[in-house]
Amino acid sequence: MLHVLNHAGASREAEILRSMFHARKRVFVDLLKWDVPVLGDLYEVDQFDDAHATYVVLTDEDGEHMASARLLPTTRTHILDGLFPDLCEGDIPRGPQIREITRFCLDRRLVARQRRAVRNQLVTALAEIALGQGITTYTGVADIGWCQQILAMGWRCTPLGLPHLDGRKMIAALAIHIDDETPKRLQDAGVYAMPTVVRDVSLPGDLSHA
Repeated sequence: MLHVLNHAGASREAEILRSMFHARKRVFVDLLKWDVPVLGDLYEVDQFDDAHATYVVLTDEDGEHMASARLLPTTRTHILDGLFPDLCEGDIPRGPQIREITRFCLDRRLVARQRRAVRNQLVTALAEIALGQGITTYTGVADIGWCQQILAMGWRCTPLGLPHLDGRKMIAALAIHIDDETPKRLQDAGVYAMPTVVRDVSLPGDLSHA
């Protein structure tokens, strides 16, 4: 089930967000050893998890987190301009039609087959949300391995600068361009897989809303 949420939601949505923040802690802190804030030893929450953030969350039928991503507006401080501005050789992309994708998270409890299927659904949802809401560009910061995976998914991408060494890994900034051909590119790469149940999402096309 696909949800698009913010911090102003009802109690059911708050439960989904708590499940997401807990999953982020298990992935980014426990597994990947990121040096990021942890709330109450349970939830990974940083300074960008505020009223301006939008969360794209996939859950199972019980509302448990399966995958998620955070979208940040680029018209205010976000990760690229606030933490990694040196990754851009030119101007940092900003504007009302540009969002930054952060915290792309696949739940650790998923087995390999589930991870691929859920990843494809989340990628597809991000593309369709962009088309439905007039978003023309996603920006992001990722390590080189993840950048290569993004390219393999069929996105049309532009590097924003040369990779930099961050600790023990190379990271880079990139722009993902969204247009009417994006869904076909994802289909050609074998990635397009729209979730069957959608809640509170602005999407084009003929979709069944629960």
